[in-house]
Amino acid sequence: MDRINFTHHFLLAMPGMTDPNFEGALTYICDHGEQGALGIIVNRPMTLSLSGLFEQIGLDLLDPRLGDQPVYLGGPVQNERGFVLHRPVGAWKSTLAVGGQVGLTTSKDILEAAAKAEGPEQIFVSLGYAGWGAGQLEEEIKQNAWLTVPADPEVIFALPASQRLKAAMHILGVDPLMLSDEAGHA
Repeated sequence: MDRINFTHHFLLAMPGMTDPNFEGALTYICDHGEQGALGIIVNRPMTLSLSGLFEQIGLDLLDPRLGDQPVYLGGPVQNERGFVLHRPVGAWKSTLAVGGQVGLTTSKDILEAAAKAEGPEQIFVSLGYAGWGAGQLEEEIKQNAWLTVPADPEVIFALPASQRLKAAMHILGVDPLMLSDEAGHA
C-alpha cells in the first residue's frame, strides 16, 4: 500500500471519522507522493460567495455566472489562502495539472481572468487545503478513516455540494447506510 498514489482520487470520510475538519468530507487529492499529500475538501460551501470574495480582493466581477457561486472551505491548513480547481487546465502562473483533467491554481491571475469572463470554463474556489505528511494518509487509510475511489471531475463541477459525497460513494458502488466505522480483519 505504501506505493499507491492517490492523486486524482476522492477520499470519502468513513462514519467513524471524529475529526470535525473531515467528518462527512469528500476530499479531492491533488498531489500525493513520498513527501505527503494535498487535497481540497469539495463539499463544504461557506456563506461567502464569489462576488463577496472578489470584492474583498479588489476585483470587479463581470461574469454574472460566478457571482452566486459559493467559496468552499478546502481544509484546515492555510484557510486564508485561495485554491482554484478548474477545467480546462490552461496555462496560469502557478498551476498543478491533476490527472491531466483538472488544474489546481494558487496564483491570482486565474481570478483576475475569471472576473473578466476570460478564465477557465469551470472553476471551484476554496480557502485552505487538507494536508498529510509523509506516510500519514496511507496510515489513516489502513486505520479505516477513509475510502478511496478514482475521481470523476463531474462530481466537483456539475453537482451541488450536498450531492457530491453520495455521488462519490455511488462511483465506488457503496451504499452509505451499509458503512461501518469498524475495520474488518481476517
